[in-house]
Amino acid sequence: MITVHHLENSRSQRILWLLEELGVEYRIKTYRRDPVTMLAPPELKKVHPLGKAPVITDEAHTVAESGAIIEYLVDRYHGESLVPQAGTPERLRYTHWLHYAEGSAMPLLVMRLVFSKLGKPPVPAIIRPIGKLLANGVRQKFLDPQLRLHCDYWESELRQHAWFAGDQFTAADIQMSFPLLAAESRTALSDYPQIQKVLQNMRERPAYQRAIEKGGEFQL
Repeated sequence: MITVHHLENSRSQRILWLLEELGVEYRIKTYRRDPVTMLAPPELKKVHPLGKAPVITDEAHTVAESGAIIEYLVDRYHGESLVPQAGTPERLRYTHWLHYAEGSAMPLLVMRLVFSKLGKPPVPAIIRPIGKLLANGVRQKFLDPQLRLHCDYWESELRQHAWFAGDQFTAADIQMSFPLLAAESRTALSDYPQIQKVLQNMRERPAYQRAIEKGGEFQL
């Protein structure tokens, strides 16, 4: 049986959602973040050397990285309905968004989160004012403009198609869900009605709701 090594408030929530869409039996082993550092506990290193989530174990296989896990599960557990047909424009878009989510979108969002912490504990009190000034400068000059650029890109693409790869829901939408949710928690999306619509459609999927019930609500 598949075991999802699930870190609370993490990208591993997407894997639970995918498994619910596939209708595959699985079990969850939940890990709690350190309340001070918010990092994953050292126990995860017993599963994978990097000690990060998501990671799954399935028989003799240990698979890490969101995109790799999605490709593995879709291939192994007959997820053809979640992947566009090979050789189509939809398949090319699918591949793009599957890799874009972690390659381009999430580094920016993680950087924004890290800089937002520079003026707060556990940063030493004596340097918090400097950290806050540095964070505000980086956010205003680089991070916020870049985030707007990416949100503009998502909005433009979603005006053309109901979902990221095309008019049909695919595993690429599951992969893109975390960047959209992270962006929603860090910036106002009032100027992006298509992004809001897709987020609503994601949340209305029964498999998404089951994944949240089993894995817990996001607190991004």
